[in-house]
Amino acid sequence: MSVRLQNKNKYSVAIHTRSLFDCDRPMQGKQPLFSFGVISDVQYADIPDGRSYLGVPRYYRHSMLVLQRAVRNWNNQGKFKFAVNLGDIVDGYCPKEDSLKAVEKVVSEFEKFNGSVHHMIGNHCLYNLPRKDLLPSLKIPTLDGSAYYDFSPTPEYRFVVLDGYDISAIGWPHDHPKTLQALKILQEKNPNTDKNSPSGLVGLERRFLKFNGGISEGQLKWLDEILQDATKNGQKVVVCCHMPLDPGASSKTALCWNYDEVMEIIHRYDCVKVCLAGHDHKGGYYIDSHGIHHRVLEAALECPPGSDAFGYVDVYDDRLCLLGMDRMCSTEMVFNS
Repeated sequence: MSVRLQNKNKYSVAIHTRSLFDCDRPMQGKQPLFSFGVISDVQYADIPDGRSYLGVPRYYRHSMLVLQRAVRNWNNQGKFKFAVNLGDIVDGYCPKEDSLKAVEKVVSEFEKFNGSVHHMIGNHCLYNLPRKDLLPSLKIPTLDGSAYYDFSPTPEYRFVVLDGYDISAIGWPHDHPKTLQALKILQEKNPNTDKNSPSGLVGLERRFLKFNGGISEGQLKWLDEILQDATKNGQKVVVCCHMPLDPGASSKTALCWNYDEVMEIIHRYDCVKVCLAGHDHKGGYYIDSHGIHHRVLEAALECPPGSDAFGYVDVYDDRLCLLGMDRMCSTEMVFNS
């Protein structure tokens, strides 16, 4: 069962009743194994404020200030091993002649963090730069242009970063097999001329939009192998993807095209405890039928001047505790250790 939890800014995210703990205080007498910073959907552009296609205000220049405050906060606490950016560092409305400069400007702010930053790509990143230029700018490890990878900050935990736009109509060359595969999926699933329009699509079919994407067969095979290895080594896994992987935590229009295939693999194993995502700017949270926590982070882009949306996560043996700033809701995610 889930409920709606209204935060102090009078906007809500889905919160499971088992997780309504006070995350604003550290666990008494217990130190985390490690901690890391989180932020999502900065979508900076040096342009006047605007609105989404749904009419939600967007603050393109102020989002840079949110990022700067996030980095200062993380550095001032001095305890974070790394930070995770859940994607979309620049906005699609950024003038194309300024795209590279805008990406470099945001990356330079992340580099002021006293630790490593693990990026993932989002649709807005790919509107601005092709993969061949974007991935080196973000220092994302790449295999044949794809952007999925994993890392282990401690022996107990492994983080798996998925490339949600591995199959996509944006980012790859126009004649690339993955572009053609994506266009075929959109042609079959979305009858609209505008493939970013969900008009007439019903239920979960509303995810088949051009601004979403899918996970390739090769990446699914890699994910299965990684989870096998994590299970063998007794590691707990946190999966990160720009797009959400469960409809309980997200709008249907924000889901990864083949989220069901991804979760079928994840559900084969007991090692995955949490899935983190961005993309759906309002944020969300849900615990699925296998006990996996799905937390979609609130967007930095939609913070009015003076407000924030970032946070950090304290990691323990049996829980991840997200301590959110301002518009980012704090969430304690407890699981079987």
